[in-house]
Amino acid sequence: MKGLKKKRRIQVIAVAAVALLVSTALIGYALRDGINFFRSPTEVVETPPRESETFRIGGLVEDGSLKVNESQEITFNVTDGNAVVAVTYKGILPDLFEEGQGMVGTGRYIEGVFQASEILAKHDEKYMPVEVIDALKEQGVYKEANGS
Repeated sequence: MKGLKKKRRIQVIAVAAVALLVSTALIGYALRDGINFFRSPTEVVETPPRESETFRIGGLVEDGSLKVNESQEITFNVTDGNAVVAVTYKGILPDLFEEGQGMVGTGRYIEGVFQASEILAKHDEKYMPVEVIDALKEQGVYKEANGS
């Protein structure tokens, strides 16, 4: 009787361990596309991501680069002071979006162009991710907010 209880306990523990491993693997598989890593323009240029990879890019919208074509596709360049990445976006830009200001975009880097699916305008460090601020400060192009 004692041997049977011990055998049953080992079976339950083994099944629980396998279930835990399978559930962990399934959760990891499900979240693989939901995790968006942040990159600066320099990182994108130096180490281009795979075309299938969705990630976030952040920096300043380069002055004089914002253009809207007849099909309402928006193009502009984002820079961190060291490298420049061309961005295309089809949609409505945030009201605060303008040249010389911070932005964060989510999308994919395809054939040398970041194709954004979402654009966020960032005006100061209260709303800008720490990674963007650090990258811009490191390059010496970060503009401090004027207390407004």
